[in-house]
Amino acid sequence: MSRRAPDPPSIQPTLDPRARQLLRTLIGRYIRDGEPVGSQTLARHAGLDVSPATIRNILGDLEELGLLASPHTSAGRVPTAQGYRVFVDSLLQLRPLPDAELARLRQELSAGTGTQSLLGNASELLSAMSRFVGVVSAPKREAFAFRHIDFVPLEGRRVLAILVFADNDVQNRVLQTRRMYDAAELERVASYLNQHFAGRPLAEVRTTLLHELRAARSEMETLLAHTVELAEQALTDGEEDVVLAGQSRLLGVQDLSDLDRLRELFEAFARKREILQLLERTLRAPGVRIFIGEETGLASLEGMSLVTAPYVAGDQVLGVLGVIGPSRMAYERVIPVVKAAADVLGAALKAG
Repeated sequence: MSRRAPDPPSIQPTLDPRARQLLRTLIGRYIRDGEPVGSQTLARHAGLDVSPATIRNILGDLEELGLLASPHTSAGRVPTAQGYRVFVDSLLQLRPLPDAELARLRQELSAGTGTQSLLGNASELLSAMSRFVGVVSAPKREAFAFRHIDFVPLEGRRVLAILVFADNDVQNRVLQTRRMYDAAELERVASYLNQHFAGRPLAEVRTTLLHELRAARSEMETLLAHTVELAEQALTDGEEDVVLAGQSRLLGVQDLSDLDRLRELFEAFARKREILQLLERTLRAPGVRIFIGEETGLASLEGMSLVTAPYVAGDQVLGVLGVIGPSRMAYERVIPVVKAAADVLGAALKAG
């Protein structure tokens, strides 16, 4: 079940410098160790000249604000989703991706390897570099021009369309036609499309064909009618897909030991539709966006976070990539990885 969560309230101005430093230190320790953090630990590591009693009072105030919670089994505290939100919005200190990792991205996401290969490589790299799940939404085919098309007759009223796109991607689509076509008819249709429309986007080709059919004289009507029927299916943008990698990495995550939760999460990955809809919410938002817990609007991602960024070729947004992992993730590492991967993938698609 999906639900759209409201934007989190802005509560950061109520935090004084000591509270901010304690919250930053506590969340940093919890992300690193996965254990509730107590006042004695914070007294040693927060760098504040205050007593443990004062720290306990501040922690109590942060808990009242909804930024921390106290597990029943421990005197320490853990961050809530709101606490993580304050942390990533105003307390996180980010550094650029190390040169060696940026070089790895550029090497493995190089131009000329075809869009599908690039998307698969990007999701695998995001998973490997974050140790969680890498996710990439595929570009709409409407955004690409086709370079060449061939039709092959199959049994009955079926035709195989072989499309070669300008980005070197090749797609095979089986069409169900209203009548049987022989090889000569299909060759004439393919020749007409290649001669008059190669290099033009799919939506433009379909619109122009319909206009020409309406304006055609009798000698062209038959060829155009056949062309329109085949082109309507062959050049229709297929359903967008999502490329996922690294789902098995979640099996060893301490925060995801509940088998029912894992099953629900893996079912959401298998369906993909909800993940795609979530990614589409970030399609027109520049830069990195972070969804924490219920902010995703997906019950299956409760206790999870999604870090996303759109990838752009030229001035055209093609899709979104990101990392899905537990809310207790190392955001200072994941965010630069996602941002750099988006930049490198967009550059590779533009160059290709």
